[in-house]
Amino acid sequence: MFAKRQSALAAAAGAPPEPRSRAAVDGLLAALKKPPVAAGAAGVFVVGAAALFVAVLGDPRAGAPSASAALERASTAETAPTGAEAFGFSGLDIYQDLGPIDPALMGEEGAAGGEALITLPDGASVASGQGFSAPVRAPSNPLPKAPIAGLSQPGPNGPLPRIAADGRVPAQAYARPFRSNGKPMVALVVGGLGLNSATTRAAIERLPAEVTLSFVPYAEGLQTWIDLARAHGHEVMIELPMEPTGYPDNDPGPYTLLSSGGADDVAVKLDWLLARATGYFGVTNYLGDRFATSDEGMGALMTNLRQRGLAFLDDGSMRRRPGAFARASADRVIDEEQTPAAILRQFNALEAAAKTHGAALGTGFSYPVTVEAAARWTAGLEARGLQLAPASAMTRRPGR
Repeated sequence: MFAKRQSALAAAAGAPPEPRSRAAVDGLLAALKKPPVAAGAAGVFVVGAAALFVAVLGDPRAGAPSASAALERASTAETAPTGAEAFGFSGLDIYQDLGPIDPALMGEEGAAGGEALITLPDGASVASGQGFSAPVRAPSNPLPKAPIAGLSQPGPNGPLPRIAADGRVPAQAYARPFRSNGKPMVALVVGGLGLNSATTRAAIERLPAEVTLSFVPYAEGLQTWIDLARAHGHEVMIELPMEPTGYPDNDPGPYTLLSSGGADDVAVKLDWLLARATGYFGVTNYLGDRFATSDEGMGALMTNLRQRGLAFLDDGSMRRRPGAFARASADRVIDEEQTPAAILRQFNALEAAAKTHGAALGTGFSYPVTVEAAARWTAGLEARGLQLAPASAMTRRPGR
């Protein structure tokens, strides 16, 4: 290889150089004989001629009007409304179409098609599967960590609440301490918690400690949620699924208390439901208008709760059913219509009832709009001459 390269270099070195001008002209003529090159050259000639024309005679459009605009790609993302926008007088229609949260769409891994963003008052926001962003309320007088010694006993599915040997009862020991200041009292229960991490954390961390929280017994990590709620000062309840009209098409779950089940069926299902966690002062109903018509079923439920020292608070649909260790019924469901304007009207009616009767209890579900409205409403209660109380303060012992 090296010998051939040396021979080629030697041969080239002995030949005289070709004149530069003649070689360039011959190369250009040869290239122009090719059709593609010829067409390109013609195009260049036309453009050059036009440029020369403009340079000599001037721009023929020099006197015509002209305009220019900078183009930007439009963003398809919509900005989530702030809490102030949602509750401003001009923004009450933002949540008009907001409906119940589907746990399948807003689970631990986020909503299908993207994470759900919930914007709360003062700029706070939560996203499904993520932590709750500041500002949040600092824990207010954390409640003792559950279980409290002496208030539980082993059961077939886990620890069950009981009355302690010294007479202490869960309905009092796990309740948030409260002292009346003489003003009319209002209480609020926010339920449906534990199935969705975003709304559950928002309710725990954004609502005042005096707001009572109720949890779904089927929620995973239920004890962790209850521990977090109590660490923020909230007293908690467990929701008992009860047979509604339309059952089984309208089915609250496998441990639903049935009007046809009898006392034994109620006892077996309660053993599972009440053993899901510890630290609750009472229970509340989830649905149950048909179960409420069963004297045997309701009697068995109330007897069991009384023997275990638990309170029972209903949504107002079981007001005529006495029993349990302590009882209360809600005066209003505040979010049957899930719009800010409708919820605020219910809050106003709750305040009016409290001023008339001295106390009033409301209950609602953990819709994002409910959490927002409750956070805003509770902030101004003191200025309006009312005292926010935990729901346990509304309960009364039968016969007292």
